[in-house]
Amino acid sequence: MRHTDRSVTELIQAGRDREAARLGASIHELPNGVAMDPLTQLTQVGPLLAEVVGAITPDQLDRPTPCAEFTVQGVLEHMIGGATQFAAAYRGQTPAEPDTADVLAEFGPALNDLAAAINAPGALERTVAAPFGDVPGDTFVRFVVLDGLVHGWDLTTATGQSYSPPDELVAEVDAFAHQILDPLRDGQTFGLAVDPRPDATPIERLAAYTGRRPLAPQATR
Repeated sequence: MRHTDRSVTELIQAGRDREAARLGASIHELPNGVAMDPLTQLTQVGPLLAEVVGAITPDQLDRPTPCAEFTVQGVLEHMIGGATQFAAAYRGQTPAEPDTADVLAEFGPALNDLAAAINAPGALERTVAAPFGDVPGDTFVRFVVLDGLVHGWDLTTATGQSYSPPDELVAEVDAFAHQILDPLRDGQTFGLAVDPRPDATPIERLAAYTGRRPLAPQATR
């Protein structure tokens, strides 16, 4: 076990979860020693989410999802709210109240604005105030991608869509999740990891690691 891994474990055992999360988030070298650039990850996940949300119809908004107690509407509201908050954080501003009156119409503009804020000069050098503590801006992009990639699976599972993100992207995000997730498992944002099916795809395995369980077949009809 590396010294940094041991330190994270010791902080968790001492009940100092926020400190553990911050330390874990600072360790983002992936197993092969070369991480995909976080902006490249963001560039790949954006079109995936646009395609997913673009295929959702208003009559599907009340469907349950694998994300705790969120419906499709709830997941979209959560993502729009997060995008609004984090775009402001990357700009060093106070966030405005998110517009969720029409989640299908507002999703794209909110995510595009977050991408613009992240890509602005100097944004990655900022310290971002995340829900679990302050995180370096370049590292928090990885959280944004992790959140978006898994919520994409939530939405496609709920609405009966296919979902095949690039294997390389899933592998990078999965490696990051295994490094930082345990201190953040609060039973809501991230639950305890569950065992995936033996034939699970890479994205299904990642979803299971974040605590998601597949929906019952009748829940997606």
